[in-house]
Amino acid sequence: MIANLIGGFVAILIGSSLVGPVSTEVNTAAISRNNTSPCTSITQVGCENSHLYLSSSWGATVLKLVPGFFALGILGIGIAVTYSSLRQAGVV
Repeated sequence: MIANLIGGFVAILIGSSLVGPVSTEVNTAAISRNNTSPCTSITQVGCENSHLYLSSSWGATVLKLVPGFFALGILGIGIAVTYSSLRQAGVV
């Protein structure tokens, strides 16, 4: 039981620390032209009409949902591990 709780805590800790970098990478992917010359903002010179925001607004919107679903997945893992360890202990 303790091993499951510690494993769940570690999964939540690592997963929550990765939400920021995942969000940054998703934003970069939505803005960048290609892998060789990424744009860092929508208003950067030379990046007009070359990023996902202008070429496909629904694609950028769907891509921006990735960090939220990643965070929900980490939350689900934490709840599942906690519930299973409490169930094995006979508390639930």
